[in-house]
Amino acid sequence: MTWSLKSLDEIGFVRRGRSRHRPRDAEHLYGGPYPFIQTGDVKHANLYITEYSQTYSDAGLTQSKLWKEGTLCITIAANIAETAILGIDACFPDSIIGFIPDSDKADVRFIKYLFDALLQRRYQQFTQGAAQDNLSQEKLLSLKFPVPDIKTQKRISDVLATYDILIENNRRRIQLLEQAARLLYKEWFVHLRFPGHEHVNIKDGMPEGWERKKLGDIAQLNYGKGLKEEERIPGPYAVYGSSGKIGTHEKPLVQGPGIIVGRKGNVGSVFWSEEDFYPIDTVYFIGNDKSGLFLYYSLLHTSFISTDVAVPGLNRDLAHSRQLLIAEPKLKSLFEEMVVPIHKQIYILQKYNTSLAKARDLLLPRLMNGEIAV
Repeated sequence: MTWSLKSLDEIGFVRRGRSRHRPRDAEHLYGGPYPFIQTGDVKHANLYITEYSQTYSDAGLTQSKLWKEGTLCITIAANIAETAILGIDACFPDSIIGFIPDSDKADVRFIKYLFDALLQRRYQQFTQGAAQDNLSQEKLLSLKFPVPDIKTQKRISDVLATYDILIENNRRRIQLLEQAARLLYKEWFVHLRFPGHEHVNIKDGMPEGWERKKLGDIAQLNYGKGLKEEERIPGPYAVYGSSGKIGTHEKPLVQGPGIIVGRKGNVGSVFWSEEDFYPIDTVYFIGNDKSGLFLYYSLLHTSFISTDVAVPGLNRDLAHSRQLLIAEPKLKSLFEEMVVPIHKQIYILQKYNTSLAKARDLLLPRLMNGEIAV
């Protein structure tokens, strides 16, 4: 089988994203119907990008461009050489390069997998020592890589995509399970439509037998510990930042289960870890002696936003002062009995996805260097 050396622009259309307006935080640009993909969205996607945290208005669209579903997004700043394929029509800024394959020469999935297997590290090394470690379009196009014929590309992509489709299906099942647990909490403890609520007196907006407590009187928020990306040794323990899982490490800092609360960055974000974990210094954590699923869902429904814009991040005293509505013990126990099986199923699916990703990643370089014929 012959694999020819090609650059990206020899097998498709390559162009930087567009976001011309300054400043970028101008309010009139946002809040409309057009998805606006950012480098973090690309990094956290699996094969396809279908989720996003920001949108453009009509004004935002006029100073950007709407890229079609099927475009490969390649990050050139912040998260260097991360890739994912648009699963929707979307805009993205000039920190992302779009690649649209020539259908006779390239399969977009193959190019994405090629980045994962061979190109990401090369491009990251290519940027080391630059002022901001950015990857220019010129640098991106200067490197050539081996590409087989289109039929072989599609066969390789089909094999690898089988794993990613299973991972994506499991991820959606996890989302549905998480949603079911959140809705149950909201129905019982926000709308107060818990079992037997018809027979319970409500006084000052609180059912009889319930109480309000400060978070600090229930559990203490502990500081995470700094662990730079280059210091992490990949292992079985999740590393948590304020955006959730950001990697793995060979040893944990905290025994699970535990709760993680964003301190800097995504202030007030809340995550649950079933296993031992490593919280870095952008988060607080609650250890397993005080953690529980009722407290976790209570914190998900708690606002940690401070009105003091001069103080960045989440102040621990402020967080400890937040009032939580605590149900009477029997109802708390009943809630946990109902959500524990949900979380067990979530845990099983997460472990399955980890196994699928490992199997795919072992197969990936061997397929991409032609070691395994398809």
